[in-house]
Amino acid sequence: MTLIVDASVALAWVFEDEKAPVADEVLRRVVAEGAYAPSLWKLEIANVLWASVRRKRCDERYAKRSLEHLERLQVMIDQETELHAWGQTRVLSVKFDVSVYDATYLELALRRSATLATLDKALANAGQRAGLEVMCD
Repeated sequence: MTLIVDASVALAWVFEDEKAPVADEVLRRVVAEGAYAPSLWKLEIANVLWASVRRKRCDERYAKRSLEHLERLQVMIDQETELHAWGQTRVLSVKFDVSVYDATYLELALRRSATLATLDKALANAGQRAGLEVMCD
């Protein structure tokens, strides 16, 4: 089954203090099968890494190397994310009381009949309520 990965899972691959058993399992699946993410996925990760450099959680070299490692993974970026932003994505945001950003993962998982992988408890809960198979801690 197709897998949708959110930024929280990817960041658990990057930062040792965010490691989680489910993130390791998701990484194994991504390496073996590939995965999908909405178009904002790269922006979310880049933003967290930028903030991490600013807060001295890591240096720029580590951030750049992390992005290079993530780029090598077979996470395909969905090209239709923005087409649903003002429609189904917004509707899901309201229905499940999550941010529109989080709703992009829900919309993509529902559209692709996919499993949602997240470490975000609110998103995981929304995914379960939406009838999705969810991988979370």
